[in-house]
Amino acid sequence: MSDLPTSLEETIDQAIASTKAAIEDGVTRLQVEMVIPELKQQPIAERFLGLFEDLGINQFKVLFPDAGAAALAKRDWNEPDFTIRGINEIQAAIDPDDDAILVVNPSAVEVQDVEKLCNEAQDRPVIILNPALEDVSVVGIGYAARQLRERFLSTLTSCYYYRPLEDAAVLRRHPGSWQVWQDVGEKYELQAELPERPSSEELDRILYGGGEDETSSAPKPKKSLLGEVQKFLRALSQ
Repeated sequence: MSDLPTSLEETIDQAIASTKAAIEDGVTRLQVEMVIPELKQQPIAERFLGLFEDLGINQFKVLFPDAGAAALAKRDWNEPDFTIRGINEIQAAIDPDDDAILVVNPSAVEVQDVEKLCNEAQDRPVIILNPALEDVSVVGIGYAARQLRERFLSTLTSCYYYRPLEDAAVLRRHPGSWQVWQDVGEKYELQAELPERPSSEELDRILYGGGEDETSSAPKPKKSLLGEVQKFLRALSQ
């Protein structure tokens, strides 16, 4: 349950398993985040299609940020019989027979469309795969951004989160806690488990000290197993 993934394949497998567990637990607004640079989203989305079959869901939609990306997926997936659309297309609206929705890589530009979709879906699962919904340059700062977080973004559940760092990693797999791992030599050790995603300041404190009882100096970044995994994941995503 707590092992770090060592390949892109294992990362996707963990994400799918965590999403399935969350849906079975009744979670309906699900966020899946693999914070790995330059990932190609379409192949990951294609892997997630098997999740619907595992759950016995036959009627679903897959929505991409725009019509062009949707058309490309439809072509590459050999014109499947389920609906693939751009999220802002009229045909992307929820149909009465839809049992679930997969939204692939939406940005902050599409955040209002995603919010509307989640509201329309009501108690049907909406899986938001690798979103970037909180771009400050788009949603702004201050009251409007705070309203967006309180009204919508705070209602999303991170059922899977994996972020490799230079000598550490943050992992969350439903239904577990948020975990911070660190390279301590030949292996990675669990440094902390938290009920919520750690902030940058919390990560610095956990990994490099800075608390009242911390006296050790911060470890120097070094070539590590996870660093090599990060390179491997990037190479696979090209």
